[in-house]
Order: sequence, then C-alpha cells, then structure tokens
Amino acid sequence: MADGLIPTKPYVVRAIHEWCVDNGLTPHLLVAVSAQTCVPMTYVKNGEIVLNLNYTATKDLHIDNEAIVFSARFGGVSQNLYVPMNAVKGIFARENGQGMFFEVGTQAGSDAVEPKLAPVLIPLESKGDVTGEVTPRKKKPTLTIVK
Repeated sequence: MADGLIPTKPYVVRAIHEWCVDNGLTPHLLVAVSAQTCVPMTYVKNGEIVLNLNYTATKDLHIDNEAIVFSARFGGVSQNLYVPMNAVKGIFARENGQGMFFEVGTQAGSDAVEPKLAPVLIPLESKGDVTGEVTPRKKKPTLTIVK
C-alpha cells in the first residue's frame, strides 16, 4: 500500500454499519481487546468482545478514521467505550452474519487489510444483547476478493 494514503478499513466499517442500518439489520462489531481499548472487561471472552452498534443500543456513536467511540448500557449501567480502528476484527449483521472481517493491525493507523489478503465473509449467529456470544454456523464460510 502506498505511503500517505488513509487506510480503507474505517471507510469499510462505516459502510457496513450504514448498510446494516438501512436494511433494518443490527450491526455488531467484533473487537480484539487490548490495553488501547476501553470496553467493559466483564464481557470480554478469549480476548474479544462483540458490541451492538445499532443506534438504539448506543448513545453518541462516532466512527472516524482513528476509533469508534460511544456510550452503551451494560447491566443497566452506562459506560463510555473506545475502540481504536486497529482493534476492529469485523463488523457484521447479527441477523444473517453478512459483513466484513479483518486482520487486526499492530500499529496505530495501519490498514489492517493487507493488499494480498482478502476480507472473509463468515456466516455467524449471535445470542444475547449488547455483547452477545458469537458462534460459527455449520455452513462453509465464503470468501470475497476485494480489489
């Protein structure tokens, strides 16, 4: 990827989020939790958390090129969340699993999708509310090449 270009990942995340909302689907965000993320640790499983990004589940949702910031209620308690873009592993619709998944970047501002790798669309099922568990379906995953 050429130097000086803005990474594509934040644009894809915003687009999939908008697509979910426009189609009446519930956008969920898969996050790799690290020291840079600010999420309720009680709901973290295997170093990951799934967050409901629907406007009805969030307050003051802001998705920019650096991070996703919003407030949400967990167990009835409002919490402020901060997810750096390099911690985003995927965004998908809860109802049908359609979305985009990424390799997690190790550097701030890195484009987590390498040019020679393609994002993978994996059908998923989720259970629960804001932090529903995500389990793969028995179907084969599909692969979409993005150029």
